[in-house]
This record gives sequence, structure tokens and C-alpha cells, in this order.
Amino acid sequence: MDVDNGGGRRVYNRFGGSQNSGPSKICHYFQQGRCTRNPCRFLHVLSEDSSNDGIGSKRSNGFANDRDYSGPQGFARRKSNPNFSSNHTVPSKWGRGHGGTGGGAAGYRPPPKVQDKLCQFWIDGKCSYGDSCRYRHQWFSSDSFTMLTQLPGHEQVINGIAFPMGSDKLYSGSKDESVRVWDCQTGQCAGVVNLGGEVGTMMSEGPWIFVGIPNFVKAWNTQTNTDLSLSGPVGQVYALAVGNGMLFAGTQDGNILAWRFSATNNCFEPIASLKGHTGAVVSLIVGANRLYSGSTDSTIRVWDLDTLQCIQTLKDHTSVVMSVLCWEQFLLSCSLDQTIKVWAATETGSLEVTYTHKEEHGVLALCGMHDAEAKPVLLCSCNNNVVHLYDLPSFNERGKIFSKEEIRAIQIGPGGLFFTGDGTGELKVWKWSETASL
Repeated sequence: MDVDNGGGRRVYNRFGGSQNSGPSKICHYFQQGRCTRNPCRFLHVLSEDSSNDGIGSKRSNGFANDRDYSGPQGFARRKSNPNFSSNHTVPSKWGRGHGGTGGGAAGYRPPPKVQDKLCQFWIDGKCSYGDSCRYRHQWFSSDSFTMLTQLPGHEQVINGIAFPMGSDKLYSGSKDESVRVWDCQTGQCAGVVNLGGEVGTMMSEGPWIFVGIPNFVKAWNTQTNTDLSLSGPVGQVYALAVGNGMLFAGTQDGNILAWRFSATNNCFEPIASLKGHTGAVVSLIVGANRLYSGSTDSTIRVWDLDTLQCIQTLKDHTSVVMSVLCWEQFLLSCSLDQTIKVWAATETGSLEVTYTHKEEHGVLALCGMHDAEAKPVLLCSCNNNVVHLYDLPSFNERGKIFSKEEIRAIQIGPGGLFFTGDGTGELKVWKWSETASL
């Protein structure tokens, strides 16, 4: 039957044909190789004088035989799928060679391809298509990990997640000007700290939690209950890092401030301001006695931790450098220019790009961890609300995580746990499977 979708457009009922015996007209778009409807209300035969004994050998370039179908619940329910865990470059394709040219007047109709996009009606609990829906009814597609729980509570984007050493509490910071404390045993919110300013970033080091807000860095010691406010930043603090006994903060005005903790005075004392970036510093990482900073000026600066001097400026990105990550002897960086770049040191010690991985969307955040088999995995969040998980160094995809809005914060935890926070303020808890499917 035809149904009206509320906008005057007639839509063919995907649960079957009309209530009559079958379509009687021939689809002219199919004859031209351009029909993309599935199911189509008209006959798919090669010419008007062809007998109605099935679909001919000619197919369009649509989803009838050239697109893969992963099923209504993604790969999580397909434990025996070999294409995902072994060689994802050869995707499983359903419909090709199915039924030959037979199948009656309307021919064989393959199931709809599930798009890599969440069904908004499913999110609201209102999707009536069920397994026939073209969009995803699951937050992830993989058989390597699973989602344990969702932790709602924040009202705006989560920009930081921290799991302090030796603590049984998880901390999340949001643009809603609060930090929420989560009990890891019950999954319940154990407390809310109102900061009076948007949280731009968050990290933990040992028992310390550091939170970046406009014009300040808040420092809490979860063991001694010490509560400090570090002044000096101008504007929002977007990035934090710890290395060589120092705390670094990347700020909106393009500077990087450095403090050193004084046990005598039980405080963090300012020691330097690293200048050079012409845009806000939005990402920091420490590795191999170097501090790496990414900025909205599209550059990465390399700082010597002994002298606190800039020793190299990397200019291969063409947009904001959103995240930097150290892995073994390599530096990884991502940008809104839709690339992830892998840097390695030359014989002279300078860094050069050795590999560029291209994405279809801007890349927001990188996080590295090991799966249940101790293999390195890169989590890559893009601004189309999808997180890609890649094996390193091959960049073979292991799975995807889908969200309502962009995921800005990713944090690893003990025992194969990891956490993501999205633009709606929802925190999700994930865990790697103990044994991967063959």
C-alpha cells in the first residue's frame, strides 16, 4: 500500500507490495540502470516486451547487489562473521548471486542495507520498522567489545573524563560547568561539583585530578582531599599534560603554562610560559622527553622538556590539530583536515610524516589502548558522530561506535574498560571482549 509521510510525498510500504496481485507497470528507471528504490512498486524487467519471469541479468549500481549488509543489529550478533575480525577489506555482501535471474514477476529483493547512521526514531523509542529499518538500532558495530552501561546526567558536551590511580570513582567534566563523580561499583552518580565555568579539558595523574576552566586550572588530590586553584591562564584551558615533574596547560591565547609541584608549600608553583603558537592550544602530549602541542594555527610544536624551548614546528596539517598521541617511537596527530598523520624521527632527530590516513570527516580526538589480546588499537573520533577503532600499525578497522552527537572525550580504564562522552552529555562505559571471534 502507499502511505503518506506527512509531507505530501507518497512512500511505498516496505513491508510488501500493494494489496493487488502485483505491479503491472515496468520501471523505466530500472531499464536505464538508475532505479534506487527497494522495493520498487514497478516491474524490474529489461524491456516492456520481456516476459515477467524474473529479473534480468542487468542490475543498477544501487544496493541491489553492490552494497554490503551487516544486519539490523550490527556485527555484535554475528559472532561467526569472518570478514570483520580477520580481513575487513573484503566486506561481506549479501544479495550478489542470490537467486540468479529467477524469482517471479517482481524478482528477488535483498534486505535493505543498514546505514552507518543511528535511527533517530529508535533513539526516541518510536521506530516501527524494527529489523527492516535501514538505520542502526545499536550504539556500536563490532564483536571485539561491548557497551556495559550508559551514565546520563550531564546537560551539555563532555570535554573530559578521568580515572585516578587507586580510586573507585570515575570523574567526568562538562560544558555544563560541572564535574560528576561516578561510583564504579554501582554506576550511580556519587556527587556533583559545580565549578562556575565550562570544563574545557580534564585529566588525572596519580591521585591528582586536573580540570581546565576559563582562567584557571583546578587541582584535586583524591587521597588527601587537597583542593587547589592554579591561576595564570588567559581564557579557556583546552589541554593538559604532565611530564618531567611538571604540569602543562594549553590556553585560549596560544600560550602553554607550566607549573611544578612544591611538596614544601603543598602547591603548584608557576615556572614558565611557552610562547610560539598564534592560535589556541587545544592538544598536548608528553613523550620521549618532549612536549607536543597542537593548535588552531594548524601546527604542532615540539618542546624540549629540559630547556622548555621549541625545537621544531610541524606544518603538514591544513586545519586545527585537535589531538596528538605518542605510540612507541611515533607521534600521531589528527586534524579537522580529515587526516591522521604518523610522524617518525629522522637521523637528524627531526620529525617527518611517514604515513597519512585519510578520513571522510574531520577528526576530533585520538586515544590509544590495548585490546583483550594486548594488541594496540587506536580510537579515532570524527565529527560525523562516529568513533572508528583501528588496529595499529595496519589501520585495519576493528569496529565503530555511534553516538547522538560528537564524542569529544575518550578515556581508558583498567581491565579492558574504556569510556566515551558525547555532545549530549551522555557518558558510556565499554569493555573489550575477553576472546575475539574467529
